[in-house]
Amino acid sequence: MPRYNDTFKLNVRDIELIEHALHEQIHELAHANLTPGAGGATQNDEKIREYQQVLGKLHNQKIWYGQVHQTGVPLG
Repeated sequence: MPRYNDTFKLNVRDIELIEHALHEQIHELAHANLTPGAGGATQNDEKIREYQQVLGKLHNQKIWYGQVHQTGVPLG
């Protein structure tokens, strides 16, 4: 039986595009005109929460580099 690929090779630009698309989707959902009582607001809130969780996962997997002294100790 075939297995899913769980390793992806994305470059920085790919990640930026994904983050931008997720931010755009969140913006669209947050500003959607919804009919009161139709339950659309709840669905939008769930989607927004899901997209924000994906953005959080991407953020937490980034390696942040800062300035360091010659000894390798971070500044500040």
